[in-house]
Amino acid sequence: MQNRFPLVKRKPKRKSKPSIGVIGLGIMGSAMAANLAKAGFKVQGYDIVAARRNVGSVAEVDAPVVITSLPSAEALHKVASELRHKCVVVETSTLPIEEKEIARAFLKNKGVVLLDCPLSGTGAQARVKDLVVYASGDKAAFSKTVPFLKGFSRAHYYLGEFGNGSKMKFVANLMVAIHNVSAAEAFVLGMKAGLPAKMIYEVAGDGAGASRMFQVRGPMMVKGNYDDATMKNEVWQKDMKIIGEFAGRLGVPTPLFDASSEIYKAAMAQGFALKDTGAVCAVLERMAGLKR
Repeated sequence: MQNRFPLVKRKPKRKSKPSIGVIGLGIMGSAMAANLAKAGFKVQGYDIVAARRNVGSVAEVDAPVVITSLPSAEALHKVASELRHKCVVVETSTLPIEEKEIARAFLKNKGVVLLDCPLSGTGAQARVKDLVVYASGDKAAFSKTVPFLKGFSRAHYYLGEFGNGSKMKFVANLMVAIHNVSAAEAFVLGMKAGLPAKMIYEVAGDGAGASRMFQVRGPMMVKGNYDDATMKNEVWQKDMKIIGEFAGRLGVPTPLFDASSEIYKAAMAQGFALKDTGAVCAVLERMAGLKR
């Protein structure tokens, strides 16, 4: 007799993705946390601003991998002192390598592995997963983080011994500093000559002189509005100082970087501290006597 109720093959249940901690939910951290949540990870987020967090303290973050996105070395050392469980820490902040080394040694005594993993990309890029991770440190620990890195970045590179990630970040940010100012300089030259800003963005941006910063910050420069900061000028000052000191210790001349630094300092002096670094365009407009 034929079975009236044939067996129905059930789809295998998908394994739920593990938890991940994100400590520091500012512009970058919040974007990474949001993308990780979209990817199906259970995000345990902590920030000193209570409204941003869903766990009460650093000590309550209990995940195999923890991402830190912090504003200062002091913040990193405070987080290191408060972590309570064994995990791999993906340290994405731009900080002096020596400070990360101190935190690494301290955490090692707790059974925690700290990786040096700065990011290439702005806050706007972070929101759309357009980040690149420069990872360095213990290779076995790095391997454990790869599924998580894929949740918030478009690419990741393992660069070897601890500190190489930061070194690559300094190289990348040196170019960002220069290219951002060069984009602003090009816009101001074109606008002073009578070309519409939108035309400059569309046409020059399709030529040989275009850069990633021209593409990313060009729309802001077209509008002349820098309120939606993806990197605040006051935070960028910290990065500029770290890069300058690093190059100085190595005895490497950085004439273009040094020249761009003065424009960022002018942006701070002219009230653009909390605005996006694209505001260097407004600084150059004032210097050129250009009124939109």
